[in-house]
Amino acid sequence: MTTYVPPTDQLEEDDDTSSGTDRRRFLTYLVAAPTLTIAVQLGIDGGSPAAALVPQPADIIDLGELLILAGAATSGMLTIEITEDGTARLALPRAEVGQGITTTFSMLLAEELDLALDDVEVTLADARPELLFNQLTGGSNTVRSMYDPVRRAAAAARGRLLAAAAARWKVSTSGLTTSGGVVSGPDGRTATYAELTADAASSGLPNLRVSPKKPADYEVIGTPTGRVDARKAVTGQIEYGVDVDVPGAMPVMVARPPTINGSPTSFNEAAIKAMPGVIDAAMIETGVAVLAETFGQALDAKMAVEATWTKGTIDDLSDEQIFARLRKATLPFTVPKTGLSLDAEFDFHFVSHAPLEPNSAVADVRKDGATIWAAAKSPIIAAQAIAQELGLPQGKVTFHVLQGGGSFGRRLFYDAALEAARASKAFGRPVRLMWTRIDDMRHGRARAASHHKLRATFALGGVLSYEQRVASVETDTRHGLGEILTAVAASLPVAGNASFAQTIFLTTVKCPYNFGVVTQLLNEIPLKMHTGSWRSVYSANTRGAEEILVDEMAAKLGRDPVAFRRQQLKTRRQKAVLDRAAQEGGWGRAMPKGHAQGIAFHDEYKSCTAVLVEIDATDPQDPRVTKATIVADVGLCLNPSGLKSQLLGGLTDAIGTTLRAGLHIKNGLPLEGSYSQFHYTRQADSPTDVNIIIMDSSEKPGGAGELGVPAAVGAVANAYARATGTKPRSFPIIFPVDFEPFPAH
Repeated sequence: MTTYVPPTDQLEEDDDTSSGTDRRRFLTYLVAAPTLTIAVQLGIDGGSPAAALVPQPADIIDLGELLILAGAATSGMLTIEITEDGTARLALPRAEVGQGITTTFSMLLAEELDLALDDVEVTLADARPELLFNQLTGGSNTVRSMYDPVRRAAAAARGRLLAAAAARWKVSTSGLTTSGGVVSGPDGRTATYAELTADAASSGLPNLRVSPKKPADYEVIGTPTGRVDARKAVTGQIEYGVDVDVPGAMPVMVARPPTINGSPTSFNEAAIKAMPGVIDAAMIETGVAVLAETFGQALDAKMAVEATWTKGTIDDLSDEQIFARLRKATLPFTVPKTGLSLDAEFDFHFVSHAPLEPNSAVADVRKDGATIWAAAKSPIIAAQAIAQELGLPQGKVTFHVLQGGGSFGRRLFYDAALEAARASKAFGRPVRLMWTRIDDMRHGRARAASHHKLRATFALGGVLSYEQRVASVETDTRHGLGEILTAVAASLPVAGNASFAQTIFLTTVKCPYNFGVVTQLLNEIPLKMHTGSWRSVYSANTRGAEEILVDEMAAKLGRDPVAFRRQQLKTRRQKAVLDRAAQEGGWGRAMPKGHAQGIAFHDEYKSCTAVLVEIDATDPQDPRVTKATIVADVGLCLNPSGLKSQLLGGLTDAIGTTLRAGLHIKNGLPLEGSYSQFHYTRQADSPTDVNIIIMDSSEKPGGAGELGVPAAVGAVANAYARATGTKPRSFPIIFPVDFEPFPAH
């Protein structure tokens, strides 16, 4: 563990508030190291981190701010190193799962240090328990929480390099410049960062206060930039969780119960152990683990397991019973129904996360400790849970965070890592565990099913009230978010005594319209199922349903959907985004029969977006979105290419879950078991014409990872409704069991 020099050797105390940090100060310190290593800490002027970060009463608290508040005490516990070859290195305490954060922060380092991207290396930090609540990747929060600490540490490193050059040449720093990893003097002298890094690490060097660059001076940030790992990705060089090869770790697969949460009581052990390549087999809590020479042999043995199982937790339940419970659990409206009311009810089915990379982990459990390798978005909580399971102190569990091949919320949970640890302990050797696609579709995490009741009341052509009541199967938050909410709830007026779910709901779901008295309430039913946060959590369905009703409200009032939205939106920023989408997408143009446009809006995580789509639904059972226009304002956009990919991904998710993709629950188990059965968006379903526009803004960066889904859900549903003359009320809209389900075990 690195040692910081005492505060008397403080390098920088920057109270610049140009990025909206207000009362926060980021203090940078020199780390005792042979080469330049800068650490950053958070300081507060006149109060605690909570006092600085809790929004003022006029502000609206969102989940991202809540996460930033929880991690405030450790938000600056990161280091930037300039190596002997002049490379800038940062171990980022977040998870890269395809969203492109390693590229974004490489750009930020390159910007502040005046380096080429090739001279920057951003890796993923191992689980760091000392960060407490500041190593969870979720809530569209990575850029929002890490932007200031990283750029300030990088700026401080640049200042040290300038100071080192000035000391070497015995000149003032005022005439020195940095470019391409080189410090240059006005007299033509130059020195590379590699040559200066040791001198810059000296505690005797005079301090130089350097503020981060102003956005107006950015040359790298704001420039569309491809992924720094793109070549490695297409050539198979990235080591994803499923790729890691630890010496001695043998393949393991697990035979699972025929219903959710069953456990084995016995199995045909002798027959399984006699199969070709099988090394060992054992019962663990979640099934029968098979250790073999190859994954093929492990799979064959897994399929041959004959076991007796305990009863699962929802064995007698199917979709019909689950939705009946949800309807019964829906809270009542406050405003009575009248002739001036508009009501609607919606059902949203379970949805798999379905990341491309299957669930996997490597574990090496020994008597005195354990080492885990896995893609994980909450590695601190994962390490804690594994330590407790193994009866080890947390400090004896090392958790290496690997890059994940997709997540969408799935890798907030560490079930593969925990299962690998159990298997390693049972077999007394390191194991390389992998789930099948069927495993993850049926026994993995899913977005919870939900039922929505909406009511709007009108008078004199305006909206008097809007009420939305959501009943959902309980969404599991035991991946660390629950602990975070507990840590900060007492200081947040929006939370109070609200449950974890209510707090997440109230800090993510917000009506962007002036609809009079607005109430949006959630009630969850505690079914013991494998649920988890799915991209946009509650917003995709809740705001998606609201945007569908907004179209119907406009129709009731005889208004154009765009004009009605524009009249009701609360801010100029929101209206500008909607106007641009309508203009660029050609809203209102004539369409052939069976074709239509749909539009919707969403505001969340200090960002907003409008989506306009066109759909061909001449065959209502085989619709296709043919064109999309997406406009977004996310504040300062660090990488337009990455943001456009995020918004396109949100559109793709929305097309799938609105039209075809969902899970059927029958007698305690999802029927779907593969991509051929879970009808996520295919290439043939995707629009060939997509125009994504990023609004210019100097505001502080907002969140974007989850922003794109809710508006796209509403736009696709509205386009389908207009094209077919129907009012869709259950999603996905086209949802037959058009396949032969795999055997249940």
